[in-house]
Amino acid sequence: MAYFVIDSNLQISKLNRDVEVLQFQLSSAKYEIDSLRDAIRMQGVGNASESLGLTLIYNQTRRSVVLISVTTALGRVQGSGFVYDLEGRIITNNHVVEEEGDITVTFIDGTIVPATRVGRDPYVDLAVIDVDVDDCLSPLNLGNSSELLVGEQVVAIGNPFGLADSMTTGIVSAVSRQMEAPGNYAIVDVIQTDAAINPGNSGGPLLNMRGEVVGMNTAILSETRQFSGIGFAIPSDTIRREVPSLIENGSYQHPYLGIIGMDITPAIAELMGLDEGTKGALVVEVVKGGPAEEAGLRGGTIERAVEGMQVKIGGDVIIGVDGRTVRSFYDLVVYLERYIKPGATVKLTLIRDKSVVELKLTLGVRPPP
Repeated sequence: MAYFVIDSNLQISKLNRDVEVLQFQLSSAKYEIDSLRDAIRMQGVGNASESLGLTLIYNQTRRSVVLISVTTALGRVQGSGFVYDLEGRIITNNHVVEEEGDITVTFIDGTIVPATRVGRDPYVDLAVIDVDVDDCLSPLNLGNSSELLVGEQVVAIGNPFGLADSMTTGIVSAVSRQMEAPGNYAIVDVIQTDAAINPGNSGGPLLNMRGEVVGMNTAILSETRQFSGIGFAIPSDTIRREVPSLIENGSYQHPYLGIIGMDITPAIAELMGLDEGTKGALVVEVVKGGPAEEAGLRGGTIERAVEGMQVKIGGDVIIGVDGRTVRSFYDLVVYLERYIKPGATVKLTLIRDKSVVELKLTLGVRPPP
């Protein structure tokens, strides 16, 4: 009798697995049927409606977008994410998963699985989590955010206010924006869009009209915390640059100069006795023990009131890096973030005491926030 009971349990377990497989296959077939139906409809109407192209993008990508929930001691945080690879890695915002708690991922077919944190970078609000599933994984392709044009149509997919699998559309309103990051640093190359982004969209993909990820929806500019026409996305070029390190090391190392700086304005140029048209990055303060101090960079020495605020002037003015013109502090930060790794040596061109000098500086690793 004991052998019979064991065999029956094995048979029941096998039948349960078979049922689960059939349920998944049925769910997959349903999505394929829906996609085919929409494709047939689009062929029937030809080019009568440009919006049907949006339907095609939605059908091609919606299975790749997930709902992420984090249960913490203070409640539940929800956001979005998208499948990065067939190993089960999912991209989202750091602020969605940074709090300690249990993470679950919900796929469009209703599958809910636990997830673990793989790597995080608070400095660009980027995180990678991992799920253990054999099916449900449909990675999205990363496009080139550097090729985006202002006015180009884009699509955002996510879970605003917990409303799963919502799509909005708009245009690229601007490129090369910057957002604040911890420690008074800046996130560079940020995409501005008027595609509606609301709480819950965070971590979801911003897609071009080829269905490629060109950004990750991250923040809005609003006085009411609701969408008012200005949304921001972390560029896909940043995601492509950082994710391999987040997967392998759990973190990403940013280059570190060790200065506090600002743009040279006409008022500052006048106070420092520089030509009226001088552009560059003013070194306001040099961080003690940092790469800039070791290289001999000089910070401001005299405090002056400039346009309603106190500014330390008299420091070095960086006007070039590795032969590239630096017209603002942002120019300097963008170059280092895009192209330079910690440990590399850069050549800075400076205005010091009204003379142009060159100085070599070996970059360090930005301290954790």
